[in-house]
Amino acid sequence: MALEHVHLPDWTGVLEISLLAVAFYYLILFLRGTGGAQVLFGFLLILAALVLVTQFLRLDVLNWVLERFSVYMAVAVIVIFQPEIRRALAELGKQHVFTGTAASRTLVDQVVEAVTLLAGRKIGALIAIEREIGLRAVQETGTGVDAVVTSELLSSLFFPYTPLHDGGVVIRQGRLVAAGCLFPLSQREGLAMELGTRHRAAIGLTEETDALVVVVSEETGTISVAFKGRLTRGLDEEHLRRLLSAVLLRPRGARNRWNRAREQLDLTPGGIAKTDEDLVKELG
Repeated sequence: MALEHVHLPDWTGVLEISLLAVAFYYLILFLRGTGGAQVLFGFLLILAALVLVTQFLRLDVLNWVLERFSVYMAVAVIVIFQPEIRRALAELGKQHVFTGTAASRTLVDQVVEAVTLLAGRKIGALIAIEREIGLRAVQETGTGVDAVVTSELLSSLFFPYTPLHDGGVVIRQGRLVAAGCLFPLSQREGLAMELGTRHRAAIGLTEETDALVVVVSEETGTISVAFKGRLTRGLDEEHLRRLLSAVLLRPRGARNRWNRAREQLDLTPGGIAKTDEDLVKELG
């Protein structure tokens, strides 16, 4: 008999729940890895504690005060998260649908040109290209730049004795957002002994995120690419361009093609491909 009094939500209720779920999901995704996420967590924690205390202990006066201050709390949220709100509105204003492919193609050309120049002069470099998982936590360890990616800018940042040359750069949606960043080092055992800090940092970042990281060895000028925790070494300009294009210009299929290629290759204990040309061929 009790089931007869249960009212299931109609289509409008389901729509409202779905919209709220999507809004909260993108809010968490947007704030993840930023200082705003910690502020939001602390704000919600305090608010939830106050509500529970007032309801459980029946503190009517305090509950009345909280209800009256609800409007001011909304204003406080807008003031506290003003930078995040501005960034979200700016992201919505961008035309990613029409310019995404062209911007990615230009990005590939600029990165390849800069990396080839640095490799020829044996200048170390560490370039992380953000994909679906945000790199804001890494970005905050460096210096904000916010500039269009050009080969000249990338090359100048890594030249010796410049203030930001010792560290990595983060690229997001065709823009260089930070330089001199610290990447997490891989703690995996069995990596090749000749791998330096840059290569271990590249592997470490790709173990935690889906970013694509390009590395130039300062000792040998060797070009390497890290993706999904795997390092591919000894790439020349043509193979580097094809590899970046396979991942950045065709993002949905690149992940599966990369996995299939890595499974077919003979790997050393450190996860380094012995035949890089086979990998590039598998990626198209």
